[in-house]
Amino acid sequence: MTEPPALGAGDRLDFANPLSADRADRMVARLAAARPSTVVDYGCGWGELLLRVLDRCPRARGTGLDVHGPDIERARRAARDRGLDGRVEFVEGSAADHRTPADAVISLGAYQAFGTTVEALEALAGRVKPGGRLLFGAEVWTVPPSPERLAHMWAGASTDDCVDLATLADQAVAAGFRLLRVETATLDEWDAFEFGLTEDVEEWLLANPTGPHAAGLRSELDGMHHRYLHGTRGVLGLAYLTLGRRG
Repeated sequence: MTEPPALGAGDRLDFANPLSADRADRMVARLAAARPSTVVDYGCGWGELLLRVLDRCPRARGTGLDVHGPDIERARRAARDRGLDGRVEFVEGSAADHRTPADAVISLGAYQAFGTTVEALEALAGRVKPGGRLLFGAEVWTVPPSPERLAHMWAGASTDDCVDLATLADQAVAAGFRLLRVETATLDEWDAFEFGLTEDVEEWLLANPTGPHAAGLRSELDGMHHRYLHGTRGVLGLAYLTLGRRG
């Protein structure tokens, strides 16, 4: 292979989040237990979690939305391969443009489509039918970040960029939801995700150390690893809230 793999495509990952298969199965089971007939995933990525819910709920129909075209194409291929393409539609476009309420709604790491976490929870409350379920994922601080850690994160990182877990849970309740399950990604899930995003490109670099793309990719990967290991690891978490909409 003379051309490197696409950096960040996640070809070796099942999910576009720090999420283990075991945790995903438990989440899917909780959503499926409510027997939804309609499921919408806002910021669906390549649609793996949505497809697993539809596989568990043979009478349900689903819609996945994402602004990243390659992920949507990957989701459509996966749906065809699993015989689910007749029950799911994947749309390339903004989550904020889709307003049809559903029995089960998924939004993992994509709240920015609606604004802040408060604005996202308020918007999603209107997109979950009474008595329905929302699986909501958002970044939180697991510990208050020190100035030294913030300096190694993304440009302009600030303590105001995230809230802590308890504050996020309070925001969900204020938006009209009840807390069914509150959990956070483990360090093992984060490590598997962060290095799963880059492993195929790192292996390409080992095989092509002097290729025309090597220097630029090596610099970009070094920056990603540095931001994670010296900045966000153990400080930035991802909360998964399974929420019930009041009837």
